[in-house]
Amino acid sequence: MKAIVCKTLGPPESLVYEDVREVAPTASEVRIQIASAGVNFPDTLIIQGKYQMKAAPPFTPGAEVAGTVIAVGDKVKHVKIGDAVAAMIPVGGYAEAVNAPGDGVLPLPLGFDLVMAGGFPLVYGTVIHALKQRGQLKAGETLLVLGAAGGVGLAAVQLGKIIGARVIAAASSADKLALCKAHGADEVIDYSKESLKEAVKKLTRGQGADVIFDPVGGELAQECFSSIAWNGRYLVIGFAAGSIPEVALNRLLLKGAAAVGVFWGAFVAREPQVNLQNFQQLFAWVGEGKLKPYISKAYPLKDAGQALRDMLDRKVTGKIVLVP
Repeated sequence: MKAIVCKTLGPPESLVYEDVREVAPTASEVRIQIASAGVNFPDTLIIQGKYQMKAAPPFTPGAEVAGTVIAVGDKVKHVKIGDAVAAMIPVGGYAEAVNAPGDGVLPLPLGFDLVMAGGFPLVYGTVIHALKQRGQLKAGETLLVLGAAGGVGLAAVQLGKIIGARVIAAASSADKLALCKAHGADEVIDYSKESLKEAVKKLTRGQGADVIFDPVGGELAQECFSSIAWNGRYLVIGFAAGSIPEVALNRLLLKGAAAVGVFWGAFVAREPQVNLQNFQQLFAWVGEGKLKPYISKAYPLKDAGQALRDMLDRKVTGKIVLVP
């Protein structure tokens, strides 16, 4: 079968598209014929050896897939051959097929689009966990989303609106902010042209944001600490800016606020039933027409390097996927 292989740690351009040997699933695994594979920011890091989870070359990147079950290990009972599923895996998603740990395989509702599904679990699973369990976002509160036109950012805009929050979307260009508006943002901030802190202060009449969703990190994080409301929650999602900010604890103290880490992978392992409930809610919202996942582009599998380069160069909005 065809797959993308990282033979040496390095930039996206070093990835190779080639034939690899197929391996039968173990008793606890499910083999999936991949219809689409999600492309995520951590993928850009793991191929360079910069991610918290390390993979030794040669390996196939990709942690999120959707497709059809073609083989099932004896110990797996919740799916069968022919089922449409999505799955989270350590690596291996940039391929035509993959063996996924059975406990990470999620049956999809009837009729769920498989191309869309390849970009669904990680982003929406992370965001609902962040807003619901970690941020405890409530209807009527104000949610500030940084990097709001990206994959997790746009999902946070969408889910924040469904929960009933007033959503302020912050991004770095007019085009990106227009996309956020189209997906429900109430207010927008272009932080390439204006002070994030001052803009939030103006939009909230000095009260600040109740929940701040930050997948960017870097220098903007410091402005977030000045933009948080009394009893506010600053959600640590990731560090797309490249640098890990230092927390200004005095600002949190003065606002009675909290900085809260969001690590969805560990949550899934520790609280699988709560994660399942989250996905049942997400699927219900999709079925009711309240949630419409946004895939901005589907790349051929062989163009995985270009997809990752576009992500690194911040040319990507919403979610992108690879299609074998």
